[in-house]
Amino acid sequence: MSFRSHHLSEPRRRIIRFLKNNGTSSMNELSSFLEISSEAVRQHLLQLEKDGWITRFSENNGIGRPVLHYRLTPEGEHLFDKNYDHLTIEVLDTLLHELGDDALKKVLSSMIEERISKWESRLQSLNTEERLNALKDFYTEDDSFMEVENENNSYSLIERNCPFHNVALKRPILCSVTVSVLTHLLGCSVIREKKLQNGDGCCTFRVLLNEPVNQNTPRIIIEDQQS
Repeated sequence: MSFRSHHLSEPRRRIIRFLKNNGTSSMNELSSFLEISSEAVRQHLLQLEKDGWITRFSENNGIGRPVLHYRLTPEGEHLFDKNYDHLTIEVLDTLLHELGDDALKKVLSSMIEERISKWESRLQSLNTEERLNALKDFYTEDDSFMEVENENNSYSLIERNCPFHNVALKRPILCSVTVSVLTHLLGCSVIREKKLQNGDGCCTFRVLLNEPVNQNTPRIIIEDQQS
């Protein structure tokens, strides 16, 4: 079981592993396991709780005072590798195999509509440059890896840290969702000139202001996967 723990001290790594293996634990149980004082354990637990890896709760067994127990938070669980990428690819492939292209496009269309609905009211009163700056948060809020490039009024959105990188590498059709949403939100064609799938180190979405969206523009724009 792979465990991303390089940033934790050895006692805190052992506490996290113990909670993963046992579900919950009291301070006394951890003190016995680590063979250190309860006060030392308490200090480690306080820091792990502050960092968001664990949480505490009271448990009453009907005898005496409630005892504090500790368990991993969802963030703490993610210190251990998950296989969501493989599951996502398997679901997509099963959908395509069992129900065909139309079903996959219907799912992608639903994803596009949900994202357009989420963003269009936020962008309604903004000009093109203001919209692009707002869309730097398209993937995640305060995304420090997304930037707007403006060269002689030719705009691009550049993403250097795709949160869906592993899945997109294997099933790049998912990137058509981003291209489609950006096209309709910006009201003009958007093409991906650079692609992480091609080893470019980033995805560059070029905004073609001279190619406005019209009634014939499809809602879902499937990229040419060969380029």
